[in-house]
Amino acid sequence: MTGLYPFLFGIPWMEPKWLLDHFGSEFILISLVIVFIECGLLFPFLPGDTLLVSVGIFLATDQLDIGNGPNLLGLVLGCLAFVTAAFLGNVAGYELGRAIGPPVRKHDGRVIKKKYLDRTVDFFDEHGSQALVIGRFVPFVRTYVTLVAGVSEMNRLKFWLWSAIGALLWVLSIMCAGYFLGQTFPWVANNIDYLILALLVLTVIPIAYEWWRNREEQATG
Repeated sequence: MTGLYPFLFGIPWMEPKWLLDHFGSEFILISLVIVFIECGLLFPFLPGDTLLVSVGIFLATDQLDIGNGPNLLGLVLGCLAFVTAAFLGNVAGYELGRAIGPPVRKHDGRVIKKKYLDRTVDFFDEHGSQALVIGRFVPFVRTYVTLVAGVSEMNRLKFWLWSAIGALLWVLSIMCAGYFLGQTFPWVANNIDYLILALLVLTVIPIAYEWWRNREEQATG
């Protein structure tokens, strides 16, 4: 398993297989911390997608054991743990955004324009739920969308609800894809990069369509 992240950054500790080989059972705890940080604390380069699909593959191929039980039980426990980490990471990012929001929104400078922030507020009033769910599947976007939601002062309960839904769909789809594909197609374990790229393309398609549709509406309006 070569991994995209070591290739891009030359840092082996971003490679899931390297983490598993060097830390053993502590791999899960380290992965949970990484997912938590990536989902809200402004470190978008962390390999959240890769970790999730890798955990599924490691469980399916008996390289990892969670809960000292059958692999399927480990998958359930792993999904619950990662959904929790992803949700709490979002909450941290949201609260950070709310904390810095008032001074940022009052500021009207060359880089941060008040009118742009006002448009962001309007966007989250209309599309916040969709952005939280779809944005969860896109690297970098899932890190910053929660911060912007906080700066925009999106309703907290609404944010919690849709952030939880997004976390659930994100973790379940990617981890289960790794688990079941790892069982059915053993070659997936050695070609994880292609699976990640395929998932990325599938999640970008609806965003691209939405952008195109809005552009067409503005052109005809």
